[in-house]
Amino acid sequence: MLDAQAHPVGGFRSAERQDHPNTREPRLPIHRHMSVDEVLNNPKGVALLIDHTMLKPDASQEDIARICAEARHYGFASVCVNPYWVRFAFAALAGSGVNVCTTIGFPLGANESATKLAEGEIALMQGAKELDMVQNVGALRSGNLETVENETRQLAQLSHSRGAILKVILETCCLSEEEKKTACRLAVEAGADFVKTSTGFASAGATVEDVRLMRQAIGDSAGVKAAGGIRTLETLRAMVKAGANRIGTSSGVQIMHELEDDRRTDEPKPLPAAKIPGAHLDTY
Repeated sequence: MLDAQAHPVGGFRSAERQDHPNTREPRLPIHRHMSVDEVLNNPKGVALLIDHTMLKPDASQEDIARICAEARHYGFASVCVNPYWVRFAFAALAGSGVNVCTTIGFPLGANESATKLAEGEIALMQGAKELDMVQNVGALRSGNLETVENETRQLAQLSHSRGAILKVILETCCLSEEEKKTACRLAVEAGADFVKTSTGFASAGATVEDVRLMRQAIGDSAGVKAAGGIRTLETLRAMVKAGANRIGTSSGVQIMHELEDDRRTDEPKPLPAAKIPGAHLDTY
């Protein structure tokens, strides 16, 4: 069953963390008495899984305004934008309950830690409530694990001090299986609220196999965000069933339309009217 104590947008406050067996279902942002399948057929449940994303370098103010309006309409968990657009998105989403998410050290992660901290500080001051930070992939692969963990810990502490959450982007397509497990462990031990598969700017995005591995690596101690190449309801459902409890996608509206079509297909058909004068179609 799903845990009612989950963060309302699928995150996990570090102060509430406990160690849990890896076999538990990932916590999803919906009522605890609903199964995963029920959540995935519920428009509110699906919407609360989605970080509605616009990270294209050529995105205009009109594009950002549009995705904010879409997020407000559907009730997505957040709008994820590049740092320049945080202030605008925060104003556009005022009163909606939709968080502003932004990227840190994006897309390579190869910045100095001080640079990432400064970027995070500015974003939080401007209204961001979720930071998606790219880990230092090169440092991890070079065995500089202390650097990676310390950087994450500083960003996590900064985020939590402002009532925000931190997601650590692993860029799984660049890592071996053991490196993925190590990256997950470092992120969780440093206080991250989520581990995330991909930036969407590297050679590949999220896979079901990587999501499953990440969930097994961290158990229920943090969230798993799948991002990169998730464009359909079928793919979203597969990622969630593998262990994701947040989905980064620029196809949120298309996914919601697919869900609406699915639900219409499942509706019972009207019974034929009796062949008597004044008969009407039954609609139950």
